[in-house]
Amino acid sequence: MSRSVLKAILLVLMRVLYHPRVEGVENIPDEGPVIVAGNHVTFIDSMFLGLVVKRQVFFIGKDEYVTGKGVKGRLMAWFFTTCGMIPVDRDGGHGGVAALMTGRRVLEEGRIFGIYPEGTRSPDGRLYRGRTGIARLALMTGAPVVPFAVIGTDKVQPGGRGRPHLAPVTIRFGSPLTFSRYEGMDRDRYVLRAVTDEVMSHVMRLSGQEYVDVYATKAKAAA
Repeated sequence: MSRSVLKAILLVLMRVLYHPRVEGVENIPDEGPVIVAGNHVTFIDSMFLGLVVKRQVFFIGKDEYVTGKGVKGRLMAWFFTTCGMIPVDRDGGHGGVAALMTGRRVLEEGRIFGIYPEGTRSPDGRLYRGRTGIARLALMTGAPVVPFAVIGTDKVQPGGRGRPHLAPVTIRFGSPLTFSRYEGMDRDRYVLRAVTDEVMSHVMRLSGQEYVDVYATKAKAAA
């Protein structure tokens, strides 16, 4: 089954079951490299994002999603890769570099790369400090960043596990952000932090989440 057929089927199911409200999707350019960056509250955020954007969105996923054995493993691998997931070993010592280079390759091909700057799902529904990989990617490639927020998916799949529930979902996109003023400064840590914080401030306004100025991984470890 091709990606277009799978997307059409899933889109019909999503509209029938969830009646998603989509705002600002016209802010995504019809062509050329684009980074879409947003909040991450549950596992199925990427699915909703990919269904409402006309162009295919590529994103990084754990390689364990495509390395399963047997029929189930092959089906999962087919499903995730067809949906645009690019498997990367993020637990290895060079996982961050591999993810960054993968995103750069996608953008240099003129495609859309989706990223969650928090680096992991929010442990409690709040918005956490963004990691600067988003800034490095934007400055290295010159691609515009379209901030987005997915709202309500934490009610669809509480805790990121189990059978999805029926709940209203909103996907909201902001205006594209460009950072050409920082060209050639992708190794300046102060610039990287400033760009990342600017992106996260737009995500916060779109999502309405409370912002916490610590990394989500630290919050998870403390809990």
